[in-house]
Amino acid sequence: MNPNAVRSFVDARLEGYLAELKGLVEHESPSGDKPRLDALAGKIAARWGGLGGVVERVANEGGGDHLVGRFPGPAGERPALVVGHFDTVWPVGTIDRMPFRRDGGRLRGPGVYDMKASLVLVAAAFEAFAALGLAPRRPVTVVFTSDEEVGSTTSRGLIEALARESAHALVLEPPLADGSLKTARKGVGRFAVEVEGRAAHAGVAPELGASAVVELAHQILKIHALNDPAAGTTVNVGTVAGGTTPNVVPARAWAQVDARAVTAAGAEALEVAMAGLAAVTPGTRVKVAGGFNRPAMERTPAIAALFERARGVGEALGLALTEGATGGGSDGNFTAAAGAPTLDGLGALGGGAHADDEHVLVDTIPERAALLAALLMEI
Repeated sequence: MNPNAVRSFVDARLEGYLAELKGLVEHESPSGDKPRLDALAGKIAARWGGLGGVVERVANEGGGDHLVGRFPGPAGERPALVVGHFDTVWPVGTIDRMPFRRDGGRLRGPGVYDMKASLVLVAAAFEAFAALGLAPRRPVTVVFTSDEEVGSTTSRGLIEALARESAHALVLEPPLADGSLKTARKGVGRFAVEVEGRAAHAGVAPELGASAVVELAHQILKIHALNDPAAGTTVNVGTVAGGTTPNVVPARAWAQVDARAVTAAGAEALEVAMAGLAAVTPGTRVKVAGGFNRPAMERTPAIAALFERARGVGEALGLALTEGATGGGSDGNFTAAAGAPTLDGLGALGGGAHADDEHVLVDTIPERAALLAALLMEI
């Protein structure tokens, strides 16, 4: 197999793929907007069906339906799992102020980088297989979900089930800034801290009150002390609120906390510490809810071995693949924790995820389509 045949195939048809990407970006699909997500799911399902996939549309009353496409391969082989999502962080109407456009070597638009370009990579790889007489090394399962940007609440079980039956997982999230693949991700936790105090008139009888705001200040300092950057553990009190009016001793205050850990043990330790928070101000009570909703994607020996194989595949394509870690979470956290060796960050290069500068580098679309195809053929 000429490792660059797929790249040449996509290069020759690049304008058509860019037009396809334009249609995907202009179909806005914010998380939680079921009508728009379902309409886009229908378009993607039709596209995969035309590529030879058997497509299952997984009904989801809590949001947009999820999609699973199964592409045939040699019997008796466990499938490769390709993972992505088609929801975005952008509200409806963003396309009017951030239109899809080509700016030199960049394509701009809401969701183009995170991660609608990856839908084009899947289509290009399977079209190349059919046109060039090539085939994956094993069956391929492709799952694209509708709620990754809001925590994968309704898709987590589906992703984990597919991961358990797969040989490995290839996640089409954007790479690191330098194009490196992601072989480790921090686990992600969310906590809500609520303090109950006792209201009183701040001028007439403040001694009868118990300030929830003062107590929350104590708790914020305790939480901040849990940070251990050397161990990869970070905690951030991101939002705080409390009280009613300035002349009332506040009876209630609350905060929302983001937590990250590089290992399952680190996440467990943070959960224990957060659950153990206790009030220090007499007359107040502290309640903590939440926990880690994405397990850490740890760089296991199996993941390291998978990257080494991918690095060899990249060399045949003239690509010097490198690896790295990130503090952000993805559905790769779930596939790795479910036991499937996982490579993340296989999407097209670019930048500006979740920002007005979101863009994809045009030249990397054929490159990453070829890489995806080669990984499916060789591993």
